Amino acid sequence: MIIQAFLRWVETARTSDRARAANALGRSYAQAEMNGLDRHAAEMAMTFLLDDPSPKVRLALVEALADCPSAPRAIVRALAEDQPEIAFAAIARSPVLTDADLVDLAARGTAETRALIAARGAVSCSVAAAIAEIGDEEEVTILLENSGAMLLQGSLRRIACRLGHVAAVRDRLLARADLPSDARHALAEKIGAALSASGFIQAVIGSARVARVTREACDATALTMTAVASPDDLSQMVAHLRETGRLTPAFLMSALCSGATDFFVLAMADLSGLAEKRVRSILSGGRVHSIRALFESAGLGRDVSEAFAQAVLHWQAQTSEGAPASLAALLERLRRNPCSTSASVAELVERLGFAELRQVARDYALLAARQAA
Repeated sequence: MIIQAFLRWVETARTSDRARAANALGRSYAQAEMNGLDRHAAEMAMTFLLDDPSPKVRLALVEALADCPSAPRAIVRALAEDQPEIAFAAIARSPVLTDADLVDLAARGTAETRALIAARGAVSCSVAAAIAEIGDEEEVTILLENSGAMLLQGSLRRIACRLGHVAAVRDRLLARADLPSDARHALAEKIGAALSASGFIQAVIGSARVARVTREACDATALTMTAVASPDDLSQMVAHLRETGRLTPAFLMSALCSGATDFFVLAMADLSGLAEKRVRSILSGGRVHSIRALFESAGLGRDVSEAFAQAVLHWQAQTSEGAPASLAALLERLRRNPCSTSASVAELVERLGFAELRQVARDYALLAARQAA
C-alpha cells in the first residue's frame, strides 16, 4: 500500500518535491532504517524513479546511494549510464559496481567516464588493463598517478607502446620502479626518436651524427639496464631488442666487451635456438670451432663470427688467469687476426676502449673535485 501511495503521489508532485523524496528514500535505504518489506518496497520505488523525466530527481537519488555498499547494483548501474552529471557520481564513488561493470563502462563510455574510473580509490588489475588498452593521454595519466591502481607489467608495457611518445605519460612511467626493462628501453628509444626529429638538433650537429649518437645512446642505455635487470626482465629485454632489430653485431660486441655476460648468453640462446645451459657451456669453456659454430647458428657471418670467437677466447684467457679484462689486449688480438672484417670490429672495440677511458677520466675528475671540496 505504501509503494502504491508513493507512486500515485509521484505522478502529480512537483519536480522539487520529487527530488527531495528521492533523496530521502535513498538515504533511508542506505542507512538501513527499513525492515525487509520496506526495503523491497523502497527498491521498487527507486527503480520507478529511474524513469522520472527530470534529471534532478535521478541526481538526488544517486547522491543518496553513491557511497552505499548495499545499494541495489541494478539501480546504481542504471544511474551510471545516465546523463553525465548523474553517471559521474555513481561511477566515481559507488562500491557496488563490479570490475565487469567498470570494464564495460570504460569500453562504452566517454573519455570523462574512463577518467572517473581511473581516479577511483581502488582500481583492479583488469580495470586498469582496460584503461591502459583504450584510454587516451588524460585518462592514462590519471591512472598512473593513482596509488590505488593495480598496474601489472603487461599494462605498463601497453601504455609505453601506445602513449610513450607523450612526455607526461613517459615521465610518469619512467618514475615507476616496477616498469619492466624492455618498456623502459622502448621509452628511451622514443626519446631518441624525438631528439632525432628535432630540426634544431639536426641543424646544430647534423642528421648523420644525430642518428649515430642516438643509436649509441640507446645501446648504452640498454646495456646499463641489463646490469640491474632480473632474470625475467633480461629475457623480456632480449625479446624486445630482437623484435626491434637492436641485436646487431655491434650491440652484441658491446655487450660482450662490457661484461654483460648473462644478457649475452640469453641473446645467443634466443638467436641460435640452443638451450641457455648449452650456450653458457660453449662460451665459458668451448674451443674456437664450437664458439664460431654457436655464433654462426645465431645468424652472424663467418668473418664476423671469427672476431666474436677471438673476443670470447680472450675473455676466457683473462678469466682463467684471474686478470682483469683488457679492451686494449682484445684490440691487439683482433688486429692480429687476418679475418676480412676484423678491422671494422676492431674499430668498434677501439671506440669502446676510448669510451671506457673517458669514463675513467670523468670518475677521476669527480673524485678530485670531491676531495678538493
